[in-house]
Formats: sequence, C-alpha cells, structure tokens
Amino acid sequence: MLKILDRYILKQYLGAFLLLLCLFIPIMITVHIAEKIGKILSKDIPFAEVMMYLLDFTIYFSNFLFPIFLFISTMFFTSKLANNTEIVAFLSSGVSYNRFLRPYIIGAVLVCVTALVFSTVFVPDAAAGFNEFQFKYFKSEKERQTNNVFRRISDDDYVYVSNYNSGRKTGYDFTLEHFNGNELEYKIYAERIAFKDSIYTLSRYKKRVLQENGEILTTKAKLDTILNFDIDELTPSSYVAETLSYQKLLDFIETEESRGNGNMNVYYVEKHKRTSIPVSALIFTIIAVAVSSVKKRGGMGVNLAIGLAIAMSYMFLDKVFGTIAEKSTSFEPWIAVWAPNIFFGIVALLLIRNARR
Repeated sequence: MLKILDRYILKQYLGAFLLLLCLFIPIMITVHIAEKIGKILSKDIPFAEVMMYLLDFTIYFSNFLFPIFLFISTMFFTSKLANNTEIVAFLSSGVSYNRFLRPYIIGAVLVCVTALVFSTVFVPDAAAGFNEFQFKYFKSEKERQTNNVFRRISDDDYVYVSNYNSGRKTGYDFTLEHFNGNELEYKIYAERIAFKDSIYTLSRYKKRVLQENGEILTTKAKLDTILNFDIDELTPSSYVAETLSYQKLLDFIETEESRGNGNMNVYYVEKHKRTSIPVSALIFTIIAVAVSSVKKRGGMGVNLAIGLAIAMSYMFLDKVFGTIAEKSTSFEPWIAVWAPNIFFGIVALLLIRNARR
C-alpha cells in the first residue's frame, strides 16, 4: 500500500523523467535532421518515409538513452527536494533513509519492466526501419560487403565465398562442399555466383565428384540452378540482431552457431544488452539519490555536474567494452556488456552506504 510519501516521490520521479524525455526528444530529432537534411533533399526522399524514419529513430535511440535521461531527471528533482530541505523534514519526522529510498526503487522497477516490454514490442521494428532507411539512403553498398564468408548451410553442406555483396546479391570464388559423414562426396566451384528470381547463376562452374576409382569433373561456362540455401543467409545484416524479439534472437543465435558464423560476438552483445540496459536504470536511480539527496554548498548545479560526469563515464565504458567484445575473440561478451553495470553497481552501494550516515 502506497503512503503519501510514496505517492509524492513516485509522482515527482516519473513526472521528471517523462518531462526530460519530452524536452530532449525534439532536440535529438532537430540535431539529426540538421545533420541529414542535405542527403534527404538531394535524394528527394518522400515526406511520409522521412516521418516514419524519424519515428523509428526516436524509439531506437530512446531505448539506449533512457537510463541517462532517468538518471539526470532523478538528480534534478532530488536536488530540488534537498535544496528545499524537504528531505531533512522527511528524515527528521522519523522516516529512515531506506524508507525514503523505497518509492525510488518502486519507480525504477516500473521503468525497468516498461523498458523490457518496450524493447521487445516496439524497438525491434524501429531498429529494422531505422537501419533499412540508413542503408537505403545514407550508407554506401561497400559497407554491406563482406569478405571470406564460410557458412554451414546443413548437416552435410558447407559454402564459402571470398567476397559477397548483399546489395547486388553476388559472391565471388564460390565453393560448396557436400560430405557423407567425414567423407567429401562432391565439391562445386564457381568464380561468380549471382541470385535473381529464385535462380542461382554460377559462372565458370566446376563440379568434382569423388569416387572410389577416381573422380568425375564437370565444367560449364555458365549454369542456372537452384540451391538449398537463401543467399542472404550468407551474411546477415550487421543490424539483424537488433530487429529480432528476444526469443527470436535466441533462435537466431542458435542457428548461426550451427552454421559456423565467425562473428557471433555481435549477436551475444545484443542479447545481453536486452537485459543490462533496463537494469542500469535501477543502478542509476540509486546513484542519483545517493549523490543528490544531500544538500551541497554549490546547490543543484554541483549535483547536476556530478551527474553528467557519471553519465558520460558510463556511456564511455559501455562503448569501449562493447567494441572490445565485438572485435575480440578472447573477451567474454557478457562480461563486456555487464562490466559497466557491475562497476557502477558497486559505486551505487558505496554511495548509498555513505548517504545513510
């Protein structure tokens, strides 16, 4: 049962957070439009498509930045309570610091649960729309090009291309190997493979069938055929994990592992971020209360400066560890994703312990 104190602080907590979102979202959109307006006008992009892109952009980036917005808003209104000596009045009336902290925790849990639902229902579609628009109008085809792709497409079949361009659906130095157990039965090679209208076109085609008494070699200048894999599965888009719900992401990771994808860390990082970002909201709430609940000589400005420094430090560590996890083969992705939360979680415990005094 919520008491008057709980309702008062919870209202301030959620109200300040929503107010900050309403203030910063238009700024985010304005800055982004100013950056992209030249390309938008030069490519004559339809107005409705631009509006949908901006909606996807807002949802996509709000999901990443909401812990920072929550942190700053909590710092702001808690500093205001401290400057008005309201916190002193609460504690002087016999309310313990833990009791004072309870509505903040309730609010943080509500925000965390809402963020989890938001990231499952709305963010995947927004991520798909945002990234597809980016690649369609802002990014060159070279950014989609991938080298030395090796995939397992079934229990017995493996494919390789030295270079693949997903925009043109074309690969080079294509090889398909079919095994029976541990024995290679046949191998197909083509200098170029192209996909169009459900048909694969193999240029300078060679098929080598291995037999006990020798081998059979078949060559053709060009062969149109059907193969049992989707060419886009060779190189899933770099952002594909962001466009999947959590369960679909787990299924996708399992499929990619079975196919021998050598770039799995990107998907592992995305999987762990789905839970680490909402949890960071709880950690930031505790830090914000611990820092701003004590009235300082410099007033609210000092608290906000400290808050911004902590927020920037978190974003820096999150970016650094995330990049290390995606590029390194020896660094566990879950450690990289959760390291900022673990570090700032310890900071939160130390700060709240000090604030209780």
